[in-house]
Amino acid sequence: MDAVLDVSVIERVPTGIEGAEKSDDFMVTKSALNMIKEVKEQNEVPDDYLLRIGSHSGGCSGMRYDLGFDSEANENDRVLEINELKIVVDSHSLFYIQGITLDYMEGAHGVGFTFNNPNNSHNCGCGG
Repeated sequence: MDAVLDVSVIERVPTGIEGAEKSDDFMVTKSALNMIKEVKEQNEVPDDYLLRIGSHSGGCSGMRYDLGFDSEANENDRVLEINELKIVVDSHSLFYIQGITLDYMEGAHGVGFTFNNPNNSHNCGCGG
């Protein structure tokens, strides 16, 4: 059974992509924002560092997403801001975070950040 996100605890940020609709906003839950802040503090990451989000093909698993801290944005990056957290996304990944919700979950199946993508297809061309 898929977890249902409580929309009252989600922060939305438009991606700035021309023609994008509200449903294309990148979203971050408050639990993810709190954990990002905690990880930053625990690892003494400088306040001016950005949270970098990247994406790449996961083959049969659909899109895969990466998180990390970065000291600067590159020329072709887009910088998004949610509650004083600056998020940097490369121009390729920007299209793949549309409609995505970044969450942090603790449960029976583990602990960690998850990217909930309602558009992610798990269809495999290899018959799997």
